[in-house]
Amino acid sequence: MTILGIIGAGHIGSQVARAAVKAGYDVVISNSRGPETLSALIEELGPRARAATPTEAAAAADIAVVTVPLKAYREVPVAELAGKVVIDTNNYYFERDGRIDALDNGETTVSGMLQEHLPTSRVVKGFNHIKAVDITTDGTPAGTSDRRALATSSDSTAAIDVVTAMYDEFGFDTVNAGPLSESWRVERDQPAYVVRQNADELVANLALATRNGDTE
Repeated sequence: MTILGIIGAGHIGSQVARAAVKAGYDVVISNSRGPETLSALIEELGPRARAATPTEAAAAADIAVVTVPLKAYREVPVAELAGKVVIDTNNYYFERDGRIDALDNGETTVSGMLQEHLPTSRVVKGFNHIKAVDITTDGTPAGTSDRRALATSSDSTAAIDVVTAMYDEFGFDTVNAGPLSESWRVERDQPAYVVRQNADELVANLALATRNGDTE
């Protein structure tokens, strides 16, 4: 059985865990406060889930999900995630994270920064432009008319395939937004961010995205 190692047990991390358990994954979930603080969530998730430290979750993972505030991304374990697909759910909120010139100037992307921190992992954007509650409520079977679509982005085809399969298991279609350098198109303040859209609408919204005031 595939083990999903989740680093960060906030709104998104907890909802991904719920959807993953329902889809048949085993889950090892962690936060910055210690496994003992996750007892209520683990009780809810049931026998397929256990709490751990971030390092333990990273080591146990077949697939990892990093869902920590951007300002804490350098605390994500590196060696334990070597060679693994790492799903990055993060967005840049300068009010929380402080100003990051390289992002403000369009020199990199949020997921690009995580990829730089995890040079031997295959980072892929996922679950960053959907409200947490919708992860477990908006999914529908494949082929459903007007099925909601979510975007992904990676420099790794294999990582794209992992997220595409997971999205489908959770009830969503997928649109590939391209390499990590294009992942900004689905982030905060862009047309595709946190709105319900089917695949065709998502493709259109990605094309409408602008960066630093310029259409790209």
